[in-house]
Amino acid sequence: MKKFLAFVTLVSLSFLGVDLGFSQTNKELAEVRRQIETLKNGQVAIQKDLAEIKNLLLQKELQAMKDMFQAKQGPTPSPAPTAEAQTVVLSVDGGAVKGDKNAKVTLIEFTDYQCPFCSRHFREVMPQIDTDYVKTGKVRYVLREFPLEQIHPNAFKAAEAANCSGEQAKYWEMHDRLFANQNALAAKELGEHAKAVGLDLTKFQQCVDSGKYSGKVRKDFSDAQRAGVTGTPTFFLGLTDPKGSEVKAVRRIVGAQSYAAFKEAIDSLLGADN
Repeated sequence: MKKFLAFVTLVSLSFLGVDLGFSQTNKELAEVRRQIETLKNGQVAIQKDLAEIKNLLLQKELQAMKDMFQAKQGPTPSPAPTAEAQTVVLSVDGGAVKGDKNAKVTLIEFTDYQCPFCSRHFREVMPQIDTDYVKTGKVRYVLREFPLEQIHPNAFKAAEAANCSGEQAKYWEMHDRLFANQNALAAKELGEHAKAVGLDLTKFQQCVDSGKYSGKVRKDFSDAQRAGVTGTPTFFLGLTDPKGSEVKAVRRIVGAQSYAAFKEAIDSLLGADN
């Protein structure tokens, strides 16, 4: 009997030891999980810091390239204020147009398809301008090209591609597609964008390869230079002349400015006497 009790006690202690062992293992696993979670959080923070550093380096590189471009071009006028009063006469012939042709105000933009600031305006500000002013018939929006080839080698051909798309009534679809894919604007990639917006690829490619719209794009560039444009995006606003193809622009907005800057300029012209 004593031997039996001793055996039961030994077995009980053995099971107790097993339980204690599993308990200790669970604690260790919990600690490992905690450490893994800490490492994950640290990795997320590091990735965020790297993204910010990358963005800063990109901005510095863009500024350096712009400085280099301006140095090659020679002295340029001082940058214009965000929205200034000035009189510039600009043609709207050949420009891509949105909105009522008889809208009281005309807004002309000079853009570059590789320009990150043009893309920011396209994404963050233009949709609200389109909703509040273009679609309501208050503003006629005209887009013209100003590709800075020295720093954006794919911008010129992208501008040609947009104009070729206009032959198939898909200018704005291609415009949106190009800005949504700024990292894929090489000549060999334009066909994929044409396919995505539903173009006849043969007609599109023939148009792009022929350089049919290169003269039009260079005219846009020259007109912009004569108006004092040195960077993109640059906007001119003026009252629409329903009988003519020119606009006497009296306001200029430079850069990817806030919606408020455009609203102030547009509303001031809408309230002006013709």
